[in-house]
Amino acid sequence: MKRISLEKKSKEILIKNDRGGYTVPTAGLYPFQWNWDTGFTALGLIKFDEQRAWQELGKLFEGQWQDGLLPHIIFHQFSPDYYPGPDLWGIPKDVFKNKQKIHQTSGISQPPILATVVKIILNEAHDKDLALNSAQELYPRLLAWNRWWWRKRDPESTGLSVVYHPWETGMDNSPAWDSPLKRIESQNNAEYKRRDLQQVKKSQRPSQKDYDRYMALLEFFRSVKYDPQILYEKSPFKVIDLGVNSLLQRSNTDLLSLAQLFGTIEEQNEIETRIRLTKKAFQRLWAPEFSTYLNWDCITNTRIEIPVASGFLALFARVPNENQVEQMTNELSRWGCLCRYLVPSCSPDSRYFEVKRYWRGPVWFIVNWMIGEGLLYYGQTELSEKIRRDSKELAEKSGFFEYYDPNDSSGLGGGEFSWTAAIYLYWLSKKI
Repeated sequence: MKRISLEKKSKEILIKNDRGGYTVPTAGLYPFQWNWDTGFTALGLIKFDEQRAWQELGKLFEGQWQDGLLPHIIFHQFSPDYYPGPDLWGIPKDVFKNKQKIHQTSGISQPPILATVVKIILNEAHDKDLALNSAQELYPRLLAWNRWWWRKRDPESTGLSVVYHPWETGMDNSPAWDSPLKRIESQNNAEYKRRDLQQVKKSQRPSQKDYDRYMALLEFFRSVKYDPQILYEKSPFKVIDLGVNSLLQRSNTDLLSLAQLFGTIEEQNEIETRIRLTKKAFQRLWAPEFSTYLNWDCITNTRIEIPVASGFLALFARVPNENQVEQMTNELSRWGCLCRYLVPSCSPDSRYFEVKRYWRGPVWFIVNWMIGEGLLYYGQTELSEKIRRDSKELAEKSGFFEYYDPNDSSGLGGGEFSWTAAIYLYWLSKKI
């Protein structure tokens, strides 16, 4: 496809996936509003409809809980195409912040990209009045969500927040979760039917065993009524995820900028303290022999020695020092010699690498944008540009899929995917 046709197509996808104030990731496979998808989608929307971008963000916060949790799914309307639906989550109505406008939601969160997105849109908006008013309205909600990560998911103030489900990481079946998931006791439940396998080939999705464990975790969450303290003490899956913590640290930095416009001195001091604490804490995740950061298993209190793409998201968070950046750049370049397109979601020479299965090998545009942006911040222009060129070529060859084979460029997962189209518009396209 020519660039102009790709630009037109990406815009058409976002319009097609609009459900009246929010955008679904793709029709059928993901029929609701997802948390971090919303942030990336808004970046694409600002290229042709700024008001709609702000509406996208505001719509998500309709599902925020009183304690600040912003759920990973908001079920605005019924759809039979996705499992587990709202009934399986069983969320009590008294948790919601807005008592007049209650939506059914999931009971976990997702990587916090939204403060960063708000800052970007505020900086790049043409309608400055709309941007200032919208950002000011969202600021206290963003602060409440970040505080939830700081307080409910790091009650000991270590500087690093924990997750209790692979779905919370956004990188559901990363090989990094294989070992922690083995602790989850589950039985194959013949009563539930996976809807995802009706939409996508089995070879591109999480295994049935993994899915059974996902559902077992959900049942555990329901059994303790999502009590934050019980979850922190007893969740059988409890990890420090590099993706969540990298995006949270970057979000904290961008939230500080918003606080300087809309917040109090006390709030600014609170955010600055958290930023310093997290930057220091990140060093415990650095693994020089792997030339990257590693995830951490809190149950065994050991690092998870499987190099995955989220290890490079520390660049987006702006936490590595110069020596670490050099090592990470060399390692990422090495990965680029082992496959055709950067950035695969797992090291291509890892025994866990699967070229077409979800987060075990394929390339994702959202990850490429964040790593590319991080490299650019550190002056690693050449490698950042390679990732950008690789991403453009994937879109040109295969269109706008959920993820891509890093060797043959084939599109995988859901088609006409919103965040892929949005990142193309925001990062790869020059004009509309």
